[in-house]
Amino acid sequence: MKKYIPYTYKMLVPYLLLVLITDIIIGYISYSMLIQSRTEMAETNIRTGMEQARDNIRYQMDEIQRMSDTLFGSLSFQRALQAKGEPYQIYLVMLDEIVPQITAPLKLFGNDIRLMLYTMNEDLNLVPGDDLAEPIDGSDYYILPLAEIANQEWYRRYKDSELDNIWLQIDTDRELGNISHIRKLVSYSDYKTVIGYVRITASLDDLFGNFAAFPVEEGVTLRLIDNAAGGAALYQRGDAGSGPREERRESGTYLTLREQIPGTDFVIETLVPRAYLTKDTARLQRSILAVCALSFAGMSLIGSMVARLSGRRMARIVRLVRSFQEGNFQKRISFPGNDEFVHIAEAFNVMAGNIQELINSVYVQGLQRKHAELEALQAQINPHFLFNTLSTISSLANLGETRKVTDMVQGLSRFYRLTLNQGKVFTTLEHEVMQVETYLDIQRVKYADGFKVYVDIAEDIRHVPVMKLILQPFVENVFKHAWFGESIAIRITGRRSKGGIELKVIDNGIGMTPETVKELLAAPSKTGGYGIKNVDERIKLRYGEGYGISIFSFYGAGTTVSIFLPAEEAALIQEPAG
Repeated sequence: MKKYIPYTYKMLVPYLLLVLITDIIIGYISYSMLIQSRTEMAETNIRTGMEQARDNIRYQMDEIQRMSDTLFGSLSFQRALQAKGEPYQIYLVMLDEIVPQITAPLKLFGNDIRLMLYTMNEDLNLVPGDDLAEPIDGSDYYILPLAEIANQEWYRRYKDSELDNIWLQIDTDRELGNISHIRKLVSYSDYKTVIGYVRITASLDDLFGNFAAFPVEEGVTLRLIDNAAGGAALYQRGDAGSGPREERRESGTYLTLREQIPGTDFVIETLVPRAYLTKDTARLQRSILAVCALSFAGMSLIGSMVARLSGRRMARIVRLVRSFQEGNFQKRISFPGNDEFVHIAEAFNVMAGNIQELINSVYVQGLQRKHAELEALQAQINPHFLFNTLSTISSLANLGETRKVTDMVQGLSRFYRLTLNQGKVFTTLEHEVMQVETYLDIQRVKYADGFKVYVDIAEDIRHVPVMKLILQPFVENVFKHAWFGESIAIRITGRRSKGGIELKVIDNGIGMTPETVKELLAAPSKTGGYGIKNVDERIKLRYGEGYGISIFSFYGAGTTVSIFLPAEEAALIQEPAG
């Protein structure tokens, strides 16, 4: 005879194994998610810093560009550069025309810069300024003869090329961490003759701005790359190694982030050590192991207590089930072994017939199945819309659109107040239209004046009860699948027709092919048929096969969805009690 082993104790061992495996899986997932979250947070902070640096550099480069544009476009400045005459007259020209136009932008620019004017006019008074080999210390200007740069390699390449308005590192720029904007000045008489050159030099430290988002002390390296020069590094903070960027990326030592500066060949590159992204992992690992161990110990204790209590209760259930052995069931079941479930199976085999006769009526089964299907279909609509709306609210919140978030939440509240309808399946057509208008108010927060809506419901049918949520899914599909231009128009109509009520949702969107329409009505699809099929099935379950949805669409011209319902209140099936 087999030894009697309570079933609850048999299940305790796999239960403990399941708890152990679950703790391991949860611990691993939690550890991975925390590491990923830490990595993403660090990466997001650095990317934000790169975007700020990009905007700061672009703004200051544009300001410097405007300086050179002002000098290039000033006729009085060009005449002054070409002025000839007595030294005193040239001196007055310098004071009245050249110096004011050079110094004015220097005072307005936020950072220290050097503005150098190389002139071909030997009569002009020269302004040598500070030593160009020293770092920039206060904004200053220089008026120098062209002869000073005539023999430099960068000038020889630049003067014969068609390039202009370019950014280069020349002379001592690389050693000092500077970058220069070079522009030719041409005569206003023919706009071809070169009369001088403007060079505006700025410190890359000033262009980048605040470095708080780049923890260089923890191994993060910031670089400015010139793609036009084959990826040469014009500037670097930090020491991420001297090997090529491709080798570092392939080795996996660093995470490489790049941000293009719009309108230039320059790229901001940040090399982030993997160790920086995953720091504090040991502490997180110990914490997760401790939590998992405590969880397993607690679940083991609870499992043991439940096994004892369940064993006692199961014995009572066996005695109770044996009291119904007088029945006659058609269905038979059996279990191997010698535990409580064997006794349950013996008692169930005896009483199954009587239970089947009492509860398995064809009429009750059909009615219950019908109500269950209808309620299941009804329950699918609200979460589907709620998910889409909450996704939009989340996006607006991330963008800081507080007012729009408030409007959408208030609209969502009104929408669900109408949807709940005190728990009733039916509502009046007028309330159904109000619900659609509430939904459209929510969409106006997102799309503003991008759509027009026209509602034309006959007055004699506004009081007629209809199933709730039969219009809103089709209006929602217009926004999700029909909209393809800058705006769209929607028309909602309602009339008595053919002994019933015909509601229509009409749009001038992109439309559908006949094959797509047939597919939507045949079964739910991935392109919007979910709501259409749902409403059609609910109508047919409630009113019969003579009612439901029909779609008329022409690809490129719009879609008309017709909803046919019974016209009389007496045609409605009563809602089940409870």
